[in-house]
Amino acid sequence: MRPTTKDLAVAAGVSLATVDRVLNGRPGVKQDTIDKVFETIESIGFERNISAANLAKQKVYKFRFVLPEAGDQFLGELMSKIDEIGQAFAAEMIAADVRRIDENDPHTIANYLSTLSADQVDGVAVMAPETPPVRDAIIRLAERGIKAVSFLSGRPQHSETDFVGTDNHAAGATSARLLGRFLGATGGKVLVVTETMQARDSIERRLGFDELINRDYPHIRPLPTLETYANPDRTRQIVANSFSNHSDIVGAYVLSSEARMPVEAIMDNGKASNLVCIAHERTPFTESALIANQLDAIIVQNPGHLVRSAIRILRARIDGREPLASQEKIRIEILLKENL
Repeated sequence: MRPTTKDLAVAAGVSLATVDRVLNGRPGVKQDTIDKVFETIESIGFERNISAANLAKQKVYKFRFVLPEAGDQFLGELMSKIDEIGQAFAAEMIAADVRRIDENDPHTIANYLSTLSADQVDGVAVMAPETPPVRDAIIRLAERGIKAVSFLSGRPQHSETDFVGTDNHAAGATSARLLGRFLGATGGKVLVVTETMQARDSIERRLGFDELINRDYPHIRPLPTLETYANPDRTRQIVANSFSNHSDIVGAYVLSSEARMPVEAIMDNGKASNLVCIAHERTPFTESALIANQLDAIIVQNPGHLVRSAIRILRARIDGREPLASQEKIRIEILLKENL
């Protein structure tokens, strides 16, 4: 049997009350006593039963997902999974809610994050463009005892903040490979569309796409990225202008997670019927577009896995545990009409 807190107290020569204070980081214990307890933990192999301790204290983990104010079907998929998983995890003393905020105003996002306290939330998953104000606000969350993860848009290889999402550089390269294979020897230009290039996921996808397409398919030329800012009128106008200015467009790549408006604008153009078109994320619209041959492939990440992963990582950090990296790796999946 593994050692209990009573065994720990006896081995360390202190009271159960002192052990409780040390394990929960409460004041009133001398540093040499704290050191002695932790040395004893190592020597006897004590492992704290976090679940039992939380149940005894009626500890509820309070998580918040900060999501964009503007959004379409993919955002709806995420919100439904947060609600679904929040209910499923209720028995584990986990509560999750959503706050939507204007993603185009980094100062508004930073100001909101600065209002959060450890009394309100234990952990926050932030889906927002990576800007200096937002990055600094996330760092300051940790200083106030609030754990944070970058949700879908972040820098997994260059940041101390945990990241939940696919390797977007690899996702962009995968899109380039598919588009190049589908086009074969056909040369021409590729329309590239996203909501905003302030979003780290769009930047990484574009980098991965350009590196592979320029290296392996020199007869295919990607055009500069069009930014829609999730505005339907702007989307229709800039896509129409591109087709008007470039008669040799042979493909289209939608970088952003919300593909409906760009794909509809592309399909509304009379010259777009024979395009090879790649988009991201599975939604009711992209499923229908795939079936109707308006899309050739969708690069997807599982929204349920994304939400569960964010909650597991935040909980592990709160409990002082290291997240299980293999469990939290979000796979890049390719959907075609045939395997939908």
